[in-house]
Amino acid sequence: MKEDVLEKRKKHAKKIVATLKKLFPKAKIALSYSNNWELLVAVVLSAQCTDKKVNEVTAKLFKKYRTLDDYIKAKPAEFEKDIYQTGFFRAKTKNILQAARIVKEKFGGKVPNAMQDLLSLPGVARKTANVVLGNAYGIVEGIAVDTHVKRLSRLLGLTGQTNQDKIEQDLMQILPKKEWFEFTYRTIEYGRKYCIAKPHNHTECPLSKESLN
Repeated sequence: MKEDVLEKRKKHAKKIVATLKKLFPKAKIALSYSNNWELLVAVVLSAQCTDKKVNEVTAKLFKKYRTLDDYIKAKPAEFEKDIYQTGFFRAKTKNILQAARIVKEKFGGKVPNAMQDLLSLPGVARKTANVVLGNAYGIVEGIAVDTHVKRLSRLLGLTGQTNQDKIEQDLMQILPKKEWFEFTYRTIEYGRKYCIAKPHNHTECPLSKESLN
């Protein structure tokens, strides 16, 4: 990113962050879980699925599969039915059940707290790893770019990229590190409450260009 573009985006991002903080001072993850493994499962299930639907599914799932060993012993066909409503259930089943074995065998039954280790798990890319690191361990290495963050970062002129990893790199350059973790959840809340994905009048949105000038 060119120096002048970078500085312009930094100033723009500062205004956006300030507005988001006022709108959502206490934004946090919407997924329900009671331990780090359940967090990982919930985030994997949330791919191409709403958090609301994931929470409906995991309310039953986490009662049925209470321990890591329960996932290791799970029958794939049965597990597929248990998570069917989240979509892509075959791939998600394969990834989650394989990850359970790896977590037990390679990481002593604990969800790893390092980016590279998390990325070695099936079904885990940087978005999932960032969410798990931040919420499970308070470790912030990057910015979780979900569909809301991707759409709104482009819409608000914070990036011109379409690839999630490249969008993350752009955001990391213009946002102070102390803002990285909560930026994701504030942006998600903003996307849900004010600036939905369906066509609408953006001048009504609090982060419209008019309101930031």
